[in-house]
Amino acid sequence: MDRESKQRADILFQQYPILKQAYGLSQQLRRIYDKTTVKEIAYTKLARWYNDVQNTGLKQFSTVISTMQINYKTILNYFDNRSTNASAESFNVKIKAFRAQFRGVRGIDFFLYRLTKLYA
Repeated sequence: MDRESKQRADILFQQYPILKQAYGLSQQLRRIYDKTTVKEIAYTKLARWYNDVQNTGLKQFSTVISTMQINYKTILNYFDNRSTNASAESFNVKIKAFRAQFRGVRGIDFFLYRLTKLYA
């Protein structure tokens, strides 16, 4: 962060301490994902982060907290080999766009044939 940005952040955080708290929590979560490589350690760090968020009482993190509660096993799988399902999601979007382009599919075999020719 350059000097001017730091000054602006300091002024903003002085005026709105809740923003400083929220920023700190978001940076803490980012560091967990960036630096942690062992699943068990990530589980512990995420649990501590979760407790920190609950202790602050910030309702703005409620969506993140509920997502983590529901999907914590899947989230922890990221730390096994640091991969996500982003490529699969991207491919699904391409399939939906292709299907929408033709206003529906009548022949499944032909659709699959065209799909394999375009994206294989």
